[in-house]
Amino acid sequence: MTAQARKRWTLIVAILGLSIVIIDGTAVGVALPAIEEDLGATLADQQWIANAYLLTLAALLLVGGSLGDLYGRKRIYGLGLIGFGVTSLMCGLAPNVESLIAFRALQGATGALLVPGTLAIISAAFERHERGRAIGQWAAWSGLAAALGPVVGGGLVDALSWRWVFLINVPVIAVTLALCAWAVAESRDPTAGRTLDVPGVVLAAAGLGGITYGLIAAPSEGWSSPQVVVLLAGGTLMVIAFLVCEARSSHPLMPLHYFRQGNFAAANAATLTLYASLSGGFFFIPIFLQGVGGYSALEAGAVLVPVTVIMLVLSPRAGAWGDRLGPRWFMAAGPVVAAMGMLVLSRIEADADYLTTILPGLALFGLGLALTVAPLTTTVMGSVGSEHAGVASGINNMLSRVAGLLGIAALGTIVATEFRASLTPDELPSTASAAASDARERPLAEADPAGLAEDVALLLEQAVREASVGAFQAAMLGAAAIAMIGGVLSAIWIRNPEHPPGA
Repeated sequence: MTAQARKRWTLIVAILGLSIVIIDGTAVGVALPAIEEDLGATLADQQWIANAYLLTLAALLLVGGSLGDLYGRKRIYGLGLIGFGVTSLMCGLAPNVESLIAFRALQGATGALLVPGTLAIISAAFERHERGRAIGQWAAWSGLAAALGPVVGGGLVDALSWRWVFLINVPVIAVTLALCAWAVAESRDPTAGRTLDVPGVVLAAAGLGGITYGLIAAPSEGWSSPQVVVLLAGGTLMVIAFLVCEARSSHPLMPLHYFRQGNFAAANAATLTLYASLSGGFFFIPIFLQGVGGYSALEAGAVLVPVTVIMLVLSPRAGAWGDRLGPRWFMAAGPVVAAMGMLVLSRIEADADYLTTILPGLALFGLGLALTVAPLTTTVMGSVGSEHAGVASGINNMLSRVAGLLGIAALGTIVATEFRASLTPDELPSTASAAASDARERPLAEADPAGLAEDVALLLEQAVREASVGAFQAAMLGAAAIAMIGGVLSAIWIRNPEHPPGA
C-alpha cells in the first residue's frame, strides 16, 4: 500500500468510527418514544437512557485519549470499536429498561476509548501541511453524520424496531475494525505521562452522577426529600473534591491552570451553556412531536435536519469572519440568536404548523449555532500553545458532553415538574384518577384511556395533551434562558486577539 493510500484509508477509518458514535447518539433520541411504548419507560427512564451514556462518556473521555497516547492509539481505538460493537448488541437485545440503561453506561465507556482516537490517529498519519485539510474532511463528514442520525434512526424505528438503532452498529463496526487492522499504523506519544488520574475519574463520575440523579429524581420525590438533598449535596461536594484533586495532581485529568487564561475559561463557559441548551432542547423535541404532535419517528428525525444543514453551510463562513473580526461578538450574538429560536419553539402547540412555527425556530437556532461554534472552537484552541492543543480540545469536548448531561437533566426537571403541576387527578372524573396518576409518570406521551367511558377518555386525553404542551413550552423557555446566559458571558468575558484583523 502506498503512503497516500494508507493516509486515505486511515482518514476513512477515523471518519467511520466517529460517525458511528454520532449517529448512535442522535438516533437514540428519536427512538425513545418507541422504547417508552415497548418497555414502559417513564420520562426519568428516558432521560437515563441518554444520560447514562453521556455520564460515562464525559467522565472517561480524557482517560481514553491518555490511554491511546500511552499504549498506542490504534490499539485503544480498536478496543473502543470492539467494545462499542459488543455494547451496541447488548443494548439492542436489552429485555427491560434497567438493563438498557446499564448497557448504555457501558456503551459510553467504550465510546470514550473510541472518540479521542479519531483526531489522534489523523494527526499521527498526516504531515502538518496536510493535517488541516484532513481534519476539515473529518469535520464535514461528522456534520453529515449528525444530520443523518435522526433520519436513519427514525427510518429504522418505523420500518423495523427501536432495537435496530443499536444493532445496525454491529456490521458497520466490523467493517471499520477490519479496515483499522489493515490500514492504520500504530502511534504513541513518547512524552505521555505514565500515570492515570484515577481519583479524578472517580470523583468526576460520582459528582456528575449525583447531580444528574438528583435533578431527575426531584420532580417525583420532591426537592426537600432526603434522597434528593443527599444526591445534590453529595454530587456538589464530589465536584468540589474533583477540582481540589485536579489542582493537586501531578497528572490531572483536567489541568485547571488552563482556565487562568480568560478566553479559555470564557469559551468553555459558553460551551457549557450553548450545548446544554442544544442537547436538552433537542432531546425533548422528537419526544414531543411523536407523543403529542402525531409525527412518525422518521418525520420527527427529519425535523432536525435543517439545523445541521445550516451549520454545514454557514459554520466555515462564521469561522472565517471570526478570524478577521475577532470571536467576541460572534460568540455573544450567536447564543442570543439561538435563544430566539428556542423562544419561537416555546410557542409550539399540539397541532403546530411545521413551516410557520417549527422550521423558523429551528432555523434561528441553527443560525445561532453556526455563528458561535467555529469562533468558539478557534478561541479554545488559540488560547493555549499549539503543544497543548490536544489537551485543550479534550477538555472542551468533555465539557460539551457534561453540558448535554446536565441540560437533559435540568430541562427534564422542568418538564416533569410542570407536567405534574398541570395534570392533577382531582380535576378529572374519579373513574379517570388511576389513569391520570399513571400518565403523570409519562409526560409528552399519549394517555392510556383503556377501560374508560368515551367521554371520560376524551377528557383525560385533552388534559394530558394540554399538560404536555405546557411542559414542553416551559422546557423551551428554559433552553432559551440557558443559551442567553452564554451570550451574555461571552459579551462580558471574551477578548478579541490584539493582533490586527487578518494578521
